[in-house]
Amino acid sequence: MRDQDFLNHFLRKEYFKKHSKVVLALSGGLDSMFLFQLLSTYQKELGIELILAHVNHKQRRESDWEENELRKLADVAKLPIYITSFSGDFSEARAREFRYDFFRKIMKEVGATALVTAHHADDQVETILMRLIRGSRLRHLTGIKEGQVVDDIEIIRPLLPFHKKDFPPIFHFEDQTNQENTYFRNRIRNRYLPELEKENPRLKSALLDLGREISDYQATITELSKQIDVEDLNELFSYSQQTQGILLQNYLNQFPDLNLTKAQFAEVRQILATKSQYRHSLKNGYELIKEYQRFQICKISPQADEKEDELVLHYQNQVRYMGYLFSFGIPIEGDFVQKVTVSRETSVHIRCRKPGDVLILNGHRKKLRRLFIDLKIPIEKRKTTPIIEQFGEIVSILGIATSDLSKNTKNDIMNTVIYIEKIDR
Repeated sequence: MRDQDFLNHFLRKEYFKKHSKVVLALSGGLDSMFLFQLLSTYQKELGIELILAHVNHKQRRESDWEENELRKLADVAKLPIYITSFSGDFSEARAREFRYDFFRKIMKEVGATALVTAHHADDQVETILMRLIRGSRLRHLTGIKEGQVVDDIEIIRPLLPFHKKDFPPIFHFEDQTNQENTYFRNRIRNRYLPELEKENPRLKSALLDLGREISDYQATITELSKQIDVEDLNELFSYSQQTQGILLQNYLNQFPDLNLTKAQFAEVRQILATKSQYRHSLKNGYELIKEYQRFQICKISPQADEKEDELVLHYQNQVRYMGYLFSFGIPIEGDFVQKVTVSRETSVHIRCRKPGDVLILNGHRKKLRRLFIDLKIPIEKRKTTPIIEQFGEIVSILGIATSDLSKNTKNDIMNTVIYIEKIDR
């Protein structure tokens, strides 16, 4: 294949359409060096500014020499390169965590919006087979995604559809430890795959097809379940046991670092079916919260119990708060966009609940505490639901109640609308 063919693929897939500055994870292997060659050559065509990032794992005698060669390469290409070195007890898991922490730091420092890695189709085959051997859940057999958000990093893998044999033999570093079978992935690559290919010479293609087929099933389930409120247990339990399991698993897919085992998944289903009000710690800092006939899964952090500061939103401006986008007088389109009528004469305040809060409903002032009790609003939701305030009075409790102050002035020529869209579950 010609370099132009790869460029055409990148442009057709629009990998970089929303990104003007990206960080390339540069290991020095053939795949990352070829991707470096493509991205640095076609920066203008792709509309990107390229930043290089390298992690010296300090596991081989050649590591420091390779680091210096990459510095020279970046200097010739007139590209910035950021380098760090791993320290401490080495393991694949620790090294990966170290790398991505470093990449995250560099992205924030330079203002990049995506991390680009050189994973290719052979990596995909190895990943699917590894997960199959380990007995991973079905959703994990889709393998690696061409584009995905992991934690708070958006990752682009533009070489994923191509095999390593498609890359030209350009200058790169050979990691001799790849021939050692100490690590599981190396055993997959060097021993298991060659033996299995004796039984099925098209095994790699078959595994890739399997991953794509599972991905198609998942996309279909996601599309068909858009109108189902899985967090509403009355609605969830109206389906068969099998469908409940599929819907719940699909719901959990939005938390990519949760990764429940089969036993943990069964425990969650048991809690939802038998407990009335319950809080249950899950993996990786997540918590299951069940209240009345609803549940939610939240990421617990050191700031989890601290409310965000009160924000001031001016007319013709937007602000993000508590997982929502608030747009004051600037329309937002969408089926699930909420609208609250307010005056354009002054700014609005967006905050969480305070002791003594009251709302004007049906001509009477009602305490929020009593309103929440009457409506059986879950305790967690009472703490986190955004409140819109203007002229010192509550205009709306988002998704729960709207004040007479908003309803009575909808036709006032000085009024406008705040558009609210949920952007983070």
